[in-house]
Amino acid sequence: MFDFLWNLGSFIVALGMLITAHEYGHFWVARRCGVKVERFSIGFGKAIWRKVGQDGTEYVVALIPLGGYVKMLDERVDEVPESQKDQAFNRKNVWQRIAIVGAGPMANFIFAIFALYIMYLIGVPAVKPVIESTQTATPAAVIQVNEPMQVTAIGGKSVRTWEEVTYALVSHIGDDKLDMTLTPLNQGYGKAQSYQLDISQWQFDPDKQSPITSLGLEVFRPEITPVIGMVSDDGAAAAAGMKVGDKLIAVNQQRYQGWEPFVELIKASPDKMVAITVQRDGEQLILEVTPKSRQNDAGVSEGVIGVAPTQASWPENMKLQLEYGVIDSFAVAADKTWQLISVSIKMIAKLFTGDVSVKNLSGPISIAQGAGSSATYGLVYFLGFLALISVNLGIINLLPLPVLDGGHLVYYFIEVITGRPVPEKVQEIGFRFGAALLLMLMSIALFNDFSRL
Repeated sequence: MFDFLWNLGSFIVALGMLITAHEYGHFWVARRCGVKVERFSIGFGKAIWRKVGQDGTEYVVALIPLGGYVKMLDERVDEVPESQKDQAFNRKNVWQRIAIVGAGPMANFIFAIFALYIMYLIGVPAVKPVIESTQTATPAAVIQVNEPMQVTAIGGKSVRTWEEVTYALVSHIGDDKLDMTLTPLNQGYGKAQSYQLDISQWQFDPDKQSPITSLGLEVFRPEITPVIGMVSDDGAAAAAGMKVGDKLIAVNQQRYQGWEPFVELIKASPDKMVAITVQRDGEQLILEVTPKSRQNDAGVSEGVIGVAPTQASWPENMKLQLEYGVIDSFAVAADKTWQLISVSIKMIAKLFTGDVSVKNLSGPISIAQGAGSSATYGLVYFLGFLALISVNLGIINLLPLPVLDGGHLVYYFIEVITGRPVPEKVQEIGFRFGAALLLMLMSIALFNDFSRL
């Protein structure tokens, strides 16, 4: 229940900030163009807070936090007094209307830059993208790894962290070749080695694996220690009395051989008692743990006890602190925002070409889970999440669907070219088609969300 409430609260905070930024973009430019704004609403439905400002605009926070709108004076919607017709949206020239509509998505991009700017001012702890081997029969099998190797460039673009590697890989889904540059971790950039990977048959399920592992890269991770680092409150281990800090000594009177053999034994013992010997406060205890049974993706029952180990510290030469000064942070944030925009546009294009499955679409449930997870890790991660979602919100709103900002912009640019507005009947047909297509995409996203639960 706590996780649900935390995710929901984080989702509402995140979405509220992004919607406010988007709608404020419309509001600010509309006011500068001399358009009277009647209502600025965050959310839909019944108002839970409202106030009329000195500017005559009604500011509203509504019950359903899944969107927002700016209601402008418009003769196509309501009767407008003669004295106010010069303040109506429809009376403004086409370039002013384009500026007002385009200001919403632009505000989302500006918000992303601001969020990343604060994030880089604070500093983001990260680790270098280092691999220790590659898997056979995968695109990465051509890479020769005799020692820890750092990925330094993908597709000719420099990368410094695993996050940057992930974005770079995703942008190449559907391509035939992928250029990758690696450098021995302890020998500097002078020993860089370049490889060309055949990714014409590369596919991966984002619900089950990352693009990194599906490509065949074995990520370097610090050694897993035999000390328990997490015990789930409702797991079988907690019921048997296991605690954080317990050191694994033996399993079924056989000396502990490592975390992976331990996990495999637990998986093979659903609903069967396992005697686990742990060391606690200098004493050895034998805990009788009965793993709970659950079905894996193949429909086979496996055991689970609800624990996780601790890991040794990351080597100092693999750690990074992405932190910049007041001026440099802005440049880095702007560049990062542009990268996010580029990757997002490529992914949408690959969605329509079929290179990316519609199963990758995510809806509000996945966004809520992402908001909760990033907020749990701390402010810098939440800011990064906000930037990513803000960029996606801006791009989605620029799609040429008549119910979105992008659809309105299409009509206005046609007006620029032809010299006259698109007929109302044509616009109405477009709005209906756009609404149906948008509803279909939202339904697919929601279905994907529920299937992941």
